[in-house]
Amino acid sequence: MIRIHPTAIIEDNVKLGEGTSVWDNVHIRHGAEIGEECIVGEKTYIAYDVKIGSRVKINAMVYICAAVTIEDGVMISASTTFTNDRFPRATMPDLKSLRPSEPDEHTLPTLVREGATIGAGCTIGNDLEIGRWAMVGMGSIVTKSVPDFHLVLGAPARSVGAVCKCGQLFHKFSAEDAERFEAECPACGLEYGIENSVVAEK
Repeated sequence: MIRIHPTAIIEDNVKLGEGTSVWDNVHIRHGAEIGEECIVGEKTYIAYDVKIGSRVKINAMVYICAAVTIEDGVMISASTTFTNDRFPRATMPDLKSLRPSEPDEHTLPTLVREGATIGAGCTIGNDLEIGRWAMVGMGSIVTKSVPDFHLVLGAPARSVGAVCKCGQLFHKFSAEDAERFEAECPACGLEYGIENSVVAEK
């Protein structure tokens, strides 16, 4: 069953997967696609043609602009903002007409890979990728791609460690790290190999 709050605005040609819930005052623009068993929190805006996978949690007041793709199992926490234009202007150079809102050559994509988490109050840049099972700490400003399994923090966001699929930090990066080594999550026991800060499941 698909659940849609009566105050939500769902435009034409929007696809919602089975079991998805859309809460109050959400606005989903035409052509957007959302997979199965997703949650779209109150006052969230999803732009036209955005693609969202299955079992994605989107908390309240999230802004997802055009050219964003979100894979399965992603969590996007409250008040996160995505962007898609590095050089935005309201008007044309003559100041006599507004720039159109439709995507153009300046609209740049963002891809959020499966299992990733974006903390509350983050700003996500464009022309970048947030890797599989990566985690973006709350309040961070992401200006470049985030590798798989990395925890990034700050403004601009920097990699500080490696996170497990279960969400626990299992290694803090250090200048003393060996070029290649193995690590185990103390919370769940999953094992990883790390080589030159590239983290992979074993």
